[in-house]
Amino acid sequence: MTDSGDRLEPATPTKTPMSARPMLMLALRDGAIFAGAVAVVAGLIGLFVSGTAGLYGGLLGAATAAVYLGLTAASMLVAGSVTKGDQTSPKFFGIILGTWVAKLILFIVILLLLGRQSWLDGRVFFFTVIIAVIGSLVIDCLAFLRARVPYVDVTLPQAPDGAEQGTSSDQTSRS
Repeated sequence: MTDSGDRLEPATPTKTPMSARPMLMLALRDGAIFAGAVAVVAGLIGLFVSGTAGLYGGLLGAATAAVYLGLTAASMLVAGSVTKGDQTSPKFFGIILGTWVAKLILFIVILLLLGRQSWLDGRVFFFTVIIAVIGSLVIDCLAFLRARVPYVDVTLPQAPDGAEQGTSSDQTSRS
């Protein structure tokens, strides 16, 4: 609310919508770095545990998790740009829900195709996906906590004429 004389008027909202883009970009960047690290570590552990089948399991597990978790943030970025930041638009939810359904179908296809392959260690693949998903969730939470995205959009009142910014009556009476 703004003060104009004796009455208070509601603040006029700004025209720029709030954006989660910085947080999503940070999550994508850190998630890609983490997925690369998981691919190297899981590939090496898989190689030592069960040879090339373990190596393939670790690399495919890390790649699968990276694609899935990247699709989530990417779909939110695309939905935000299509709807021009209006997160209440049905288009926004349609894009995100459509991506979710596509990920579900793709996951079932991947499991059916890779389920019984002799060249792939399923246990290494499974544990790599689980570790990558948990790690990516931690990274997403950290990106959310570190992002400086405002959740309230208000206009602050201006200082009265003649008053200095940053001083209060207590500070001026003490001097």
